[in-house]
Amino acid sequence: MGNYQAHPSAHVENNSKIGDNTRIWHFSHIRENSEIGKNCNLGKGVYIDVNVKIGNNVKIQNNVSLYDGVEIEDDVFLGPHMVFTNDLYPRAFNDNWKIVRTKVKKGASIGANSTVVCGITIGSYAMIGSGSVVTKDVPDYALVYGNPARLNGFVCTCGKKLENMVEKTDKLVKYRCSNCGAMIEIKKEDHELLRD
Repeated sequence: MGNYQAHPSAHVENNSKIGDNTRIWHFSHIRENSEIGKNCNLGKGVYIDVNVKIGNNVKIQNNVSLYDGVEIEDDVFLGPHMVFTNDLYPRAFNDNWKIVRTKVKKGASIGANSTVVCGITIGSYAMIGSGSVVTKDVPDYALVYGNPARLNGFVCTCGKKLENMVEKTDKLVKYRCSNCGAMIEIKKEDHELLRD
């Protein structure tokens, strides 16, 4: 157990691992065998299920639930009321259901009220627009939104949409961010998904 802060109304079960400087706010519930990294912020009413793994510097807004099978890497933002699932064929009476894993990679952001269907990977620094329903893998730096969520461009690590393409090679498409000046490299096969 790290040196973390939990509001008196939060419930933190034994055998959970929580990193230093993490803050857990009102009415949150942290289940056993879950792991939360350093410098995380968990808003009001957050639920972390058994075996969930969360990296460092993660911000989870109010009323987000992370169920068994979800893994969150470092620097991820989860907007208020967004939803993860972990079963592709849910039935209240099914006793032999299987957990289907979902991974959110470093630096990704998922907007408020989005739903992430289990079994997918959301790429590094991807941006999911509010209210989206994500049903398939999302490439690194992708900007997706809608129901179902569709690729609508790419974003910089700063979050701004990339519009200034500077080079195209056999394997990469390079953009320079007009906001922060960073050079971002997109895999050519990911960039070609814009045509679909």
